Amino acid sequence: MQLREECLWERLYPAVPGAPLQGERDTEVCVIGGGFTGLSTALHLAQAGRRVVVLEAHGVGHGGSGRNVGLVNAGMWIPPDEAVATLGQEVGERLLGVMGDAPSQVFGLIERYGIDCQPRRAGTLHMAHSAKGLADLGQRAEQWQRRGARVELLEGEACYSACGTRDISGALLDHRAGTLVPMGYALGLAKALRQEGGELFERSTVQRLQRVGDRWHVETPQGRVTADQVVIASNAYTEGEWTSLRKQFFPGYYYQVASRPLGPEADFILPQGRGSWDTRTVLSSIRRDADGRLLLGSLGNMAGRPASFIRAWADRIQRHYFPALGKVEWECSWTGRIGFTPDHLMRLFEPAPGLLAVSGYNGRGVTTGTVVGQAFARYLCSGDRQDLPMPLASLDSNPVGQWRSLMYEAGFTLYHAGQCLRVVL
Repeated sequence: MQLREECLWERLYPAVPGAPLQGERDTEVCVIGGGFTGLSTALHLAQAGRRVVVLEAHGVGHGGSGRNVGLVNAGMWIPPDEAVATLGQEVGERLLGVMGDAPSQVFGLIERYGIDCQPRRAGTLHMAHSAKGLADLGQRAEQWQRRGARVELLEGEACYSACGTRDISGALLDHRAGTLVPMGYALGLAKALRQEGGELFERSTVQRLQRVGDRWHVETPQGRVTADQVVIASNAYTEGEWTSLRKQFFPGYYYQVASRPLGPEADFILPQGRGSWDTRTVLSSIRRDADGRLLLGSLGNMAGRPASFIRAWADRIQRHYFPALGKVEWECSWTGRIGFTPDHLMRLFEPAPGLLAVSGYNGRGVTTGTVVGQAFARYLCSGDRQDLPMPLASLDSNPVGQWRSLMYEAGFTLYHAGQCLRVVL
């Protein structure tokens, strides 16, 4: 079977191209970006009765949203106590509360609007690949349990039954979490937005954003939106003149490889349909979809790489964790972009009156984008900063060195080459 460079999610949930903006629109809020954050912001604004227009440069879910792994995770990348140590007790605990409840917000929207995206709320598994990884998961479990979260550390036969592999020493099961197909979720949010009266224009690249008097002019090749407020929700795919926003994160990449649909012989792998990832520094993610495909992923950019390299990497991971499965035929692979920050915490900005922006989801886009969108909508309606999950940051302070992107990518490439050569795993 030939390994194609194609996003599986886009094939399973093909989008009907939307119309571009033509002419002029006058609205209360203009949202730039048709991913999870932009769509969630616009949907919650429309629910509140606000007039809203979304401008997407390509198509709904085109960027990191549609290329996501599809893990509906609770919390953040870093452990809870580290978040509190970085942000302070009050802000840290408030953010943990918001992010701990984030899967409920995602699945609540799916249920309310009947979104077709293969939702499954059976939890996720963070798998320990070593004794050090198990110790880290034990600390995470204790920190979340201290805050009343429904998490548990699985070991022994309970771990094997949940994961389907003997090469994992333990796994942190987060009952709050789950999985979905990200492109299906994005398209469902767009449909819900239209049902609530919001407007969405695709293939409408923003060429200029200008403050004129007390309003904003947002110009595209064929039209213009005049709005009281604007939200820049493009994150790692931010383009155009807002270079200062791009300096607040460094871009990274994440690739995935999907097998052909597998039969009953693969049912021992993640039998409850949970998504998972391991504790390696250059992690591997593992999940299955409703058609029985095995999906593997890791940090790095595989766009344009030889199919033989990608296939060798996927074979190495599959044979390590699931040797009983035998030879697997790999169907397609794709890469998405992630906005990283040095401390693995997102940033919220209000660089000018009536202008909001966000960056740095650090690979937690499904839940973070959804709850940030909800929070932005509340703040735009109320003007109360307590409606935001964390304080606003200055767009002019602490720029992130873009050299990090090159350094990380070089490290990921070297590590994956070592995996293919069976030097490391």
